[in-house]
Amino acid sequence: MITFDDFIAESGIPIYLQVIRHIKRQIAAGTVNNGDEVISRRMLSALLGVNPNTVQKAYALLEAEGLICSHSGAKSYVVLNDDTVDRIKRELLENDISAVINGMKQMGLSKSEALEYIERMWSE
Repeated sequence: MITFDDFIAESGIPIYLQVIRHIKRQIAAGTVNNGDEVISRRMLSALLGVNPNTVQKAYALLEAEGLICSHSGAKSYVVLNDDTVDRIKRELLENDISAVINGMKQMGLSKSEALEYIERMWSE
């Protein structure tokens, strides 16, 4: 089952997007697998202290993306294959790396300076 034990809400980012990212990170990490049960919308909204419609929005987007399968009155499940997991990993990495690169550019770092920082941090 997908867990939200380590979920920490960030200000400035809509909760429904954070829920989606949290689930995708668990998929990329391999802690969520094909067929795993998805926590119910009501339970997750109570756990996070948010409106059930917020969780519904996240789940609807995950369903539209083909990552979860839901049926009225039944439990929802994760639907994955190797291609989907690879796509999610690429998506998350590209978003994270893009944010770091944009931050480095805003600080005025050259490409070589940025690469030096990355090399140093990678080694630590």
